[in-house]
Parts: sequence; structure tokens; C-alpha cells
Amino acid sequence: MNLARSLYTLAVRSAQPLLARKVRRRGLAEPGYLAAVGERFGRYEQPLAAGGPGALWIHAVSLGETRAAAALLQALRTLEPGLRVLLTHGTATGRAEGERLLRPGDAQAWLPWDTPEAVEAFLAHFQPCAGVLMETEVWPNLVDACARRGVPLALANARLSEKSLRSAQRLSPLSRPAYGSLTAVWAQTQDDARRLRDAGAVVSAVLGNLKFDAAPDETLLARGKAWRGPRPVLMFASSREGEEALLLQALAASPATVAGNSTTVTPRWLIVPRHPQRFDEVAGLLRAAGWSVSRRSGWPAQGPDAEALAADCWLGDSLGEMALYFGMADVALLGGSFAPLGGQNLIEAAACGCPILMGPHTFNFAEAAELAEAAGAALRLADLPLALAAAWGLLADDPRREAMARAGQGFARAHQGAARRSAEAILALRQTAQRSGRPA
Repeated sequence: MNLARSLYTLAVRSAQPLLARKVRRRGLAEPGYLAAVGERFGRYEQPLAAGGPGALWIHAVSLGETRAAAALLQALRTLEPGLRVLLTHGTATGRAEGERLLRPGDAQAWLPWDTPEAVEAFLAHFQPCAGVLMETEVWPNLVDACARRGVPLALANARLSEKSLRSAQRLSPLSRPAYGSLTAVWAQTQDDARRLRDAGAVVSAVLGNLKFDAAPDETLLARGKAWRGPRPVLMFASSREGEEALLLQALAASPATVAGNSTTVTPRWLIVPRHPQRFDEVAGLLRAAGWSVSRRSGWPAQGPDAEALAADCWLGDSLGEMALYFGMADVALLGGSFAPLGGQNLIEAAACGCPILMGPHTFNFAEAAELAEAAGAALRLADLPLALAAAWGLLADDPRREAMARAGQGFARAHQGAARRSAEAILALRQTAQRSGRPA
């Protein structure tokens, strides 16, 4: 173990009590964090799945990665129907979404915090045939343990922003060996591939973005369109901390109504915070600003009731229903892009036919944002006041809004195929490992 990884390991070990307390605090708002806490430390009490060791392990840390993993899993199971899978996660939302993907013989667990003893316990218990890390999850001790055990470990749907590259380069004695020890790296874009190489990875191929293959739930989409009501709906999709306050500030200086063909209407806001632990906080913020708020979690099964339809704002406080919310919305503002947070995935909005207004900060999804803008599915604005002006304009211009919706759906379809390509690469990697005598 080199000096950098020794110091890193010491820091992770020292942080264990703090991490345990953080999990308990998060569990107050999201009880899913309190499930199987011992797994975070490498204590795996659950028996192996019915098929025993040898499952394909896929790590999808949070909700977005798990949705991408769903598209990948569908392609893998098309190619190999009997495939057994071990799914690991780092967040409660990821784990809840991943549970829906399990089949008999599969297993699910938390990936432990990155100490040598915890990752060794994880690998010894589950004995996967190969591992697939989704997007960005490269952990030094985990990568080293897999290399020493002969477990092929790939980074799929891999992305690396310029900001993350700079961070990796500052920690190059630690990060460079980790990237360099991966068995395979399949990048989303050529720019990601360049940055990953600069970080020390050997990039095997550029296979595209799996999120283009994650088709929206048509039932939820149709339900959203049926529930939207008579007023136009503006959505703040996956809003992040501080952005709701920016929105309220911008709205204070913005017109409250939108001109229609023969009258004026007041749009309804649909705000969907990115993180579930902020639902109560955002509801309080909106009410403190004088808004009447109706929460999705309180609606009856048939949709918004009379009280909800009279509210100024709907709060999207449910999980797994983004297609429902995009179906409700006439226009969506992209969360994470109006503060310097890197933006959120806009592909699902485009696939649902929802026009997108994004701010200047989309560095986490740079190519997808640029392609969406070039296709006519999204508009980029310098700040929220300008985005609001553009939103009013779109609400008053049905033909332009409908053209953006069609462009979004075409943009999403045009970039599909990464799931099949990635699935073929993963199965080839596993087959190579089997021929070389590694665990299978």
C-alpha cells in the first residue's frame, strides 16, 4: 500500500463513527438508511442468493445511476436470460429503486465504506464473478481488493467532468492508481474518455449514455397528462438546495400571469426537489413565501382533488414518478443548472416530450445538454429571471412549445443503443475472465 492510500485508509477508518452518525441522522428523514446498517462496515448477515457465489455485481450508488443500471440490466437479461445479479448502492433512493429490478436468485446490499477490511469482507461474502461500477464510483481500496482477488472490475457509463478531473489530479497519488487498475472503462462521450485518460484510466471504448435507453414509464406519463388540470404548469425539475430561494426571488420581479390567445392565466408551479430529505424544508420555504402548497404524497389515488387544484404550487414529494411530473408539465426548468451545481439529467424530460429551460451550469451533463440544445429540445439561459421570461414566452406560444416537445423525443431516440453495447462488453469481459481461470 503506497503512502497516499495508507493516509486515505487512515482517514476513512477515523471517519467511521461520524459516518455512522450521519446515517442515523439521514434515517430520521429517510428510514431506508436504517436498513442493514452493518453492511456499511462489511458485516453481511444475509445468506447468499439461491444460486450461491458467482453473480454479476453492479454498483449503482444513487437513484440516477440505478435508473441507468435498469436499462443495462434489461439488455443483459435479453442477452442472457438466466443472469444472476448482485446490486449494491450508497443511498436509500438508489436501494429502493434497485429493489424493483431484483429477480429470484439476485441479491442486494449496501456497498461498504472503503476500508480494506470492509471491502475484503464484501468480496469474500458475495464472491462476484465480475464487478461493474456505474458512472463515477471509483474507490481506491475497493479497486485494489478486486485486482488482488482477480475480480474483473469495469467502470460503465463512465463520465468525468473538468471539475472532477481537477480534483482527481490534485489527488493523483491516490486516484491515478485506482483509475489505472480498472479492468475496463467504457466512457459516455469522447470528452469523458479524454478526461478519464488524463486521470489515469485505460479507456476501452466510448459506448454512449445508458440514460438514453431508459424509456419513460408510459403509464405514469399518460397519468400526468390527464392530471395536469386547466392551468399551464411550470416545473422546477430536481431542484437543489438554494435554487428554490432563487426562484422565489426571481418570481417577485416577474409577471404573475401569462398572456393566452384571449385571456391571461396564472401558471401553476410544480417543484420536485432532487433530494427526498428536503421535501419538508422546501414545503416550509414555499409556504413562508405565501404560497398555498399541495403535496403529491397527500393526493387521492385518482389524482389532484379540489384542494390541490386550487393550490398555487404542487410539491412533487414522491420517488420514482418523474415521468408523471414531466407529463404534467408544459415546460421544465432544469434543477442544478441555475446554481453552480453541474445540472441534472435532462434526458428523461426530453424523452417525455417536455421542453427544457436550463441555466449556465451543466458541467456534469455537458454533452447531453449541448446536444439537446442543438436539437431544439432545450434552451439555455444565463439566469433564472431570463429563464422565467422564456417560460412565459413558451406558455404563450403553443406551436413552438410543441416543436420543442417533438424535438426532445427525437433527440432521445437518436442516441439510444448504449445499453446493448455495454451489455455485450460486460459479458465479453466476464467470458475473458472465465477463460483465464478467474472466479466465475
